[in-house]
Amino acid sequence: MFSALRPLLFKLDAETAHGLTIAALQGGLGPRAAADDPILRTAVAGLDLPNPIGLAAGFDKNAQVPDAMLRLGFGFVEVGTVTPVAQAGNPRPRIFRLPEVSGVINRLGFNNQGLEAAIVRLRARRPRPGVVGVNLGANKDSVDRAADYVTGVRAAAPLASYLTINISSPNTPGLRALQDAAALNDLIARVVAARGSIAVPLFVKVAPDLVAADIDDVARACIDGGIDGLIVSNTTLARDGVSSAEAGGLSGQPLFDRSTEVLRAFRTATGGTLPLIGVGGVGTGAQAYAKLRAGASAVQLYTALVFEGPGLVARIKTDLAALLRRDGFGSVAEAVGA
Repeated sequence: MFSALRPLLFKLDAETAHGLTIAALQGGLGPRAAADDPILRTAVAGLDLPNPIGLAAGFDKNAQVPDAMLRLGFGFVEVGTVTPVAQAGNPRPRIFRLPEVSGVINRLGFNNQGLEAAIVRLRARRPRPGVVGVNLGANKDSVDRAADYVTGVRAAAPLASYLTINISSPNTPGLRALQDAAALNDLIARVVAARGSIAVPLFVKVAPDLVAADIDDVARACIDGGIDGLIVSNTTLARDGVSSAEAGGLSGQPLFDRSTEVLRAFRTATGGTLPLIGVGGVGTGAQAYAKLRAGASAVQLYTALVFEGPGLVARIKTDLAALLRRDGFGSVAEAVGA
């Protein structure tokens, strides 16, 4: 069905096509996944996952369809990025498909309906099963961005399976400066204090453009500060193998090698003491497996769905289970960093 619809969807502006997809999912369209292979069950930072394939932030910015995406077969779903106050983001057009390399450049700029709208929807789904995390960001015009994250943590902690502190988007000017050691130490102290006694894991999402010294600093800050895991990584400003000069963050297949190298570096820097979630260019079971072997306890994807459609999730899981068995692993956890 997706193969038939793709040419029509690709004639539309990417953002319009995405809006139609969200509307279709809200209307109940989309496949329902079969039960997961038991070998795929795993745990990350205390979260019990039926499989290690997650939906990355950016697809469901406003927490409109997390349950529809769980039914599609994802082991966990991350909604957002959500900022305290609704904002329109950068001017359109701001999403650019690169079909020749299965990549996307976006410069959205944290466009979303705001924290309050997301909280209403998360509260409404609260009795339902499934791991749903919330990706938190800062408003573009905020004078105290760390305070924005504190606001998000306090509001979302009682309703989320986990929280992600997103300090790595390249589309909010100055945001990546929060990855600097002093700023990051301060930010972590504030968000951990804001979480208080609520038992919700806190992750930090980092950029793929960090150099070795930065990786060591980020790893140390997260370990010392009480962060529960890292999401590696966000989109890149690099243009390796891509001819487009559009500004923004690059995702999809061109990001796979770079993001996996950074993932492996974070595995070394943390000594395996923090769980890592690998993101960037995952579009096949073999690529998901490569992320696990590089040190990820789970993976996330989004861009590949644009080009492959919803059936991709089932294919990745089938192939990943086969690869685990081929190499003699009895579980996902056994393959992590192997």
